[in-house]
Amino acid sequence: MPELILGIDGETHRIPFELGPSVREILDATDFRVRSGCRGIGACGLCRVRVAGGEAGEPTQNERLHLTSAQLSQGVRLACQVSPRHDMQVEILNSAPPSNWKSSPDTALLHTLREQAVEGRWLPPGVKHPCGVAVDLGTTHVCLSLFDLAKGQWLADRWGRNPQQNFGADVITRLAAAAELPGAAREMSRLAVAAIGEALLDIATREGFDPRRIVNVTLVGNTAMLALLSSRNFELLLQPEYWTQPVDCQPLETSGWVAEWEINPVAEVDVVAPLAGFVGSDLLAGLVSTRFTEDAAPALFIDFGTNSEIALWSGEELWVTASAGGPAFESSGISCGAPAEVGAVFRVSLDSAGDLACQIIGDDRAKGVCGSGLVDLIACLLDSGRLTSAGKFASGETGYTFSAGGRELTLTKGDVDLIQRAKAAIGVGIGALCGHAGVGLKELRRVCVGGAFGRYLDVGSAQAIGLLPPVPPETVELAGNTALAGCCDVMLSSLAAERLKELRSRARLVNLASYPDFDQAFFENLYLQPLQVL
Repeated sequence: MPELILGIDGETHRIPFELGPSVREILDATDFRVRSGCRGIGACGLCRVRVAGGEAGEPTQNERLHLTSAQLSQGVRLACQVSPRHDMQVEILNSAPPSNWKSSPDTALLHTLREQAVEGRWLPPGVKHPCGVAVDLGTTHVCLSLFDLAKGQWLADRWGRNPQQNFGADVITRLAAAAELPGAAREMSRLAVAAIGEALLDIATREGFDPRRIVNVTLVGNTAMLALLSSRNFELLLQPEYWTQPVDCQPLETSGWVAEWEINPVAEVDVVAPLAGFVGSDLLAGLVSTRFTEDAAPALFIDFGTNSEIALWSGEELWVTASAGGPAFESSGISCGAPAEVGAVFRVSLDSAGDLACQIIGDDRAKGVCGSGLVDLIACLLDSGRLTSAGKFASGETGYTFSAGGRELTLTKGDVDLIQRAKAAIGVGIGALCGHAGVGLKELRRVCVGGAFGRYLDVGSAQAIGLLPPVPPETVELAGNTALAGCCDVMLSSLAAERLKELRSRARLVNLASYPDFDQAFFENLYLQPLQVL
């Protein structure tokens, strides 16, 4: 894979990239953004870099307008106008200020319009080029995509950390805090609303975009996140009798949100209702974006996260459940863990000598290991005999230390335990749905994996430790942020909105808390071994 080589403060950073994006787009997904103000079309002339090595091609007309002949001869270029095809050494001449918000690695997915129809979407008169924002309010991250509603054209996206994490890494901890601490519920709602506003401000200032063009904001999320956003009925989710019932998460009013976001005063805010309990509208949106029920063959859908949601399509019936895997898939609570961001080890393999080889997101300096890297790491340690299927280190030690990106990292026995429990919860969910639907794992013809964790997941490693069923690898789709993609669908198209409504009516909820064989199934799934083929 080619690399963008950056010199920053006397240090060299190597950023791998796929062919196609511009230098600006490559940098936008990292901590090393270049200043910009025109959505990357070459109109502002701010994103200046110097190409010190590599082939940058001939300057474009926009570059000749903004840069002098002397600058061009010195290798000065506009980052948005240069799309490298091989290794390129670059110096940023006009750095952007630090930001909590980055462009999504799933941008390519959103460049392609999910639904051409925009039927039924109300567009207010007098607003030139009205736009809409789709929001996936996740437990760990908040992700947004901006679209021109009239054209159905993708304009920009952002993702960043959900600041509610100050109240807990998982949904149960946050719900308990909201119910017990005075003012905590209001503060968590304020934090979520403010985060969306910050992301919109970042888009407005960086892309030269007028937020008053925004006339619709559509949100999806798991039930707990939507209840905390609206500050309504969150306490019901702590009562088991409500885990299989719909929970009203609709905000009583959104005019305050609209004002804070500084979008068009007539803008509509659509909070897509969750299904029930801990099965949210993020799952329904994911099923919409993947066209999950359109084939007759049995299929499995897993949206990995702090609150993992699972769906099984038998060909005739749709079964769904939620699994409390905890934050391990997001690397929270892992001693060597890091979010799936720049600097995270996302892929680990064994080289010919049996040593560990690590790949790092967007840099060559390791900050830690993200969820997919942990799955790889554990699979490699199993394969090399350094770890047993019971999750114990063969050496009798309490941890395993390895080198990644110039840093020593240690995987502890406690880290392995967290992954075991998280994957056991997923295994119980899969088994429960298969049992209700009368579908064996060997009958599955499609497995869709959603979420940031799923985007980087190695299928072989996941199957080796029992996280995914042992189906042919070509039947597994790593679909990225399906919740956001489906939210875009629903915002843009009345046809997609109708599909979501139909899925809601057809879904049959399975509550794992009342699953009779839960304890035994959970224990069996703790072992680091392939799932049993039923």
